[in-house]
Amino acid sequence: MKQPAIALDQLLNCFVWARGEGFGMADETLSARAWRLRYRVRSWGRFQRALDRVFGWLGDPDHCQSSYISELQRRQLPAVYR
Repeated sequence: MKQPAIALDQLLNCFVWARGEGFGMADETLSARAWRLRYRVRSWGRFQRALDRVFGWLGDPDHCQSSYISELQRRQLPAVYR
């Protein structure tokens, strides 16, 4: 179920508009985008902290940063595409 969850996350990101940036990129998760925009757009910083709190309860306190690094390293892709 990991791949469908990532696909849904990326789809939602495509429909979310950010001031100064527009709509999200097709291959970026909301969490990675929140980390990337945390200092540029105040509301994304608040969203990043909220996501990290929620995922912190699930054992991933640095979720957004980890997601951003995962995007950079293309770890969300199946091994055949890395």
